[in-house]
Amino acid sequence: MNSKKYLINEAERMFLYEFISLEEISNRLHLNRKTVMDWKEKYGWEKRKVDFLKSKQCFHEELYEFARKLMKDISIDLDNGEKVDPGRMYAFCRIIPMFTKVKDYEDIVAKKEKKETQKGLTPELIAQIEEEVLGITQNNDNEKE
Repeated sequence: MNSKKYLINEAERMFLYEFISLEEISNRLHLNRKTVMDWKEKYGWEKRKVDFLKSKQCFHEELYEFARKLMKDISIDLDNGEKVDPGRMYAFCRIIPMFTKVKDYEDIVAKKEKKETQKGLTPELIAQIEEEVLGITQNNDNEKE
């Protein structure tokens, strides 16, 4: 993998999964902020980040629904006087404590998302205004493209 591909992948990973700002990504990878902003737009990082967060936040609902179905099947067996499969009972008992852990994780992710949302002018927006409106370009000797 060439160095540009590596930097794009690393910047994307930092933005999507570590919730690091574009400013911090550009500093850590020694890139121009505009370069990172361009990559974000070109590769659709914002949409991918939203999709990632939705997939994580919906897991507790899926887990809850699975546990409900399992509990319903076990209840039907008990009502009919049938023997309950020990594997299903064990699975149900192991799922119950996971609800709080999954919910806590999702709450942490949601808090990180709220912290990430800044009001007003962000450094990325200021750099974009400087370049597009004022014609001021950020020259970074360490830029690797």
